[in-house]
Amino acid sequence: MSKILMVVSGADSLELADGSAHPTGFWAEEVAASHEVLRAAGHEVVVATPGGTRPVPDPVSLDARGGVDPDDARRFRAYLDGMDAELAAPLDLADVSADDWDAVYVPGGHAPMTDLAVSPVLGALLTRADRRGAVVAALCHGVAALASAVGDDGTFAFAGRELTAFSDEEEAQGGLGDRSPWLVESRLRELGAEVVTGPAWSSTVVEDGNLVTGQNPQSSADTARRVVGALAGR
Repeated sequence: MSKILMVVSGADSLELADGSAHPTGFWAEEVAASHEVLRAAGHEVVVATPGGTRPVPDPVSLDARGGVDPDDARRFRAYLDGMDAELAAPLDLADVSADDWDAVYVPGGHAPMTDLAVSPVLGALLTRADRRGAVVAALCHGVAALASAVGDDGTFAFAGRELTAFSDEEEAQGGLGDRSPWLVESRLRELGAEVVTGPAWSSTVVEDGNLVTGQNPQSSADTARRVVGALAGR
């Protein structure tokens, strides 16, 4: 059994390009489906957030506004209800050591763009985890969290690495479009990552050594399965 730290955003709003506040949170499928796959494989999964804040799901990730089938929404809600005790009392990210975990897994929703992408605490944790060879996994807008891993000298820890993320095309088609304060795919390219995207809304997972990334909510279960495979190979 491996120990997996699931880092979830504690934000419930995102400042848009026009300065207005947009309600957000984690994407329900990305937490529920990922957690289910990882736990079913026998791994210990522990949730952490900045400040130990209780994370909240993005409301649209549980209804038709987010393109979520009603049956799927009920299933995701039921799973989240079943892990409510974990979500109610997450670890404080500042108290976590990268050395204690075999993998770090960051699901998305737009919320990580608010806190995780600019967290020096998370940046240091991801950099340390990567250097020691732990599996570093991120999904959809959760890949924005990798942008936190920039050293004092401006060096991006994942420069030159192949990864995927919620694509600019997907943001234009079904995300926030030009209201988004920045674009995850574009930002990571600017930092020096080699971003590889599949067709919009396809399940697309990219592995580069110990780095595992998924493109969108449709990639949730497959991203978790690839993490399970990566851990099994150790």
